[in-house]
Amino acid sequence: MSTMGTQAEPKNRQRPDPESAGDRYRSVRRFTIELCDGLEAEDFVVQSMPDASPAKWHLAHTTWFFEKFLLQPQLQGYRVFNPRFDYLFNSYYYTAGDMHPRPKRGMLTRPLLSEVFEYRDYVDEHVARLLEGNDCQQVAGVAVLGINHEQQHQELLLTDIKHAFSRNPLEPALSDASGGTSDRVLTTLGFREGRSGIQQVGAVGDAFCFDNERPRHGALLHPHALSTRLVSNSEYLDFIRDGGYRDSALWLSDGWALIQQNDWDRPLYWSESLDSEFTLAGRRELDPAAPVVHVSYYEADAFARWAGARLPTEFEWEASARHEAVNGNFVNSGHWHPKPAEQGNRQYFGDTWEWTSSAYAAYPGFKPLEGSLGEYNGKFMCNQLTVRGGSCVSSRDHLRASYRSFFYPGARWQFLGIRLARDLP
Repeated sequence: MSTMGTQAEPKNRQRPDPESAGDRYRSVRRFTIELCDGLEAEDFVVQSMPDASPAKWHLAHTTWFFEKFLLQPQLQGYRVFNPRFDYLFNSYYYTAGDMHPRPKRGMLTRPLLSEVFEYRDYVDEHVARLLEGNDCQQVAGVAVLGINHEQQHQELLLTDIKHAFSRNPLEPALSDASGGTSDRVLTTLGFREGRSGIQQVGAVGDAFCFDNERPRHGALLHPHALSTRLVSNSEYLDFIRDGGYRDSALWLSDGWALIQQNDWDRPLYWSESLDSEFTLAGRRELDPAAPVVHVSYYEADAFARWAGARLPTEFEWEASARHEAVNGNFVNSGHWHPKPAEQGNRQYFGDTWEWTSSAYAAYPGFKPLEGSLGEYNGKFMCNQLTVRGGSCVSSRDHLRASYRSFFYPGARWQFLGIRLARDLP
């Protein structure tokens, strides 16, 4: 086997088990297809906005990732399925070549969906051959990175389809399991003192993590408290009815300009009457006890000010979340919508990604992966905010307390919610 220098991964960054990588690869790739069970051929091609991608593109891009960064450099004699796919399904890896413009992915009626599925089968067959009995840590490391990359696109596939379906006057459903009111009583929104002083944050040990989770380092946290659950729909309704969207004093300047420009007066997918919301199961009655979701950073920040609180920093969040089990409402449940808090579960994981007040930036001593894979995270560390905890369409085994994701502050189409924080004397 040979290794292309532009695509190599740093040694000793993570040490996955090569034997388990094959089983996990098959499981994750199969689950991606299962998520598409409710889609018809026409659904795979639509692109409802520049930030979203067609389902067909997600299926092909994740396959291209394995072909480009695993099979081509590591499997001798490998022949690419279609050389023209390199241009169509590259996302943002400029060192790997040119790419089709992101806002125009919905124009790709060809290749046919059937050919994309053939592409997946072709690459899966060769990855299985490469991983079988292979004890090379380099191979296993890139494979596990690709598996986690595919899990990220599983989430994007669902959120992008949700946005597309919401733009259809028929408001079609992908699933019949999500949304609707529950009988669960809303627990009191309390506050619990967080950990202060010098706290160690970032990934620990040799288990897989993304490069943006390292190196582990100390962060100084001042006395603070975090809310005992996520902010609910009913609490956000109080904010709306109290004139929250009309009070400029609550808003950051960019946020106030954005809501004026776009006439925002409620979360994305809520009805004008404020009694229903669009879900992956179609339009459903708004559940007062469920966490509010699909709000921008600006809306989360304005709500926090209105509530006499603030948003947590990502390190305040992590210092508390690392002592919580990774339990909650994830994609595997099939519900695909936030649920009210269960007794004793503070909702650090699942349900909604939680906005933090922390800019998405490099940790002290950060070193990206070598070569093209170094474009995965590092070059996005500007003008975005960090979110934590995963959502109802994240996989449970994909998350951990040190996991960092990031979005522009005006983003709303992801499952983005709110946890509050307060300073303590």
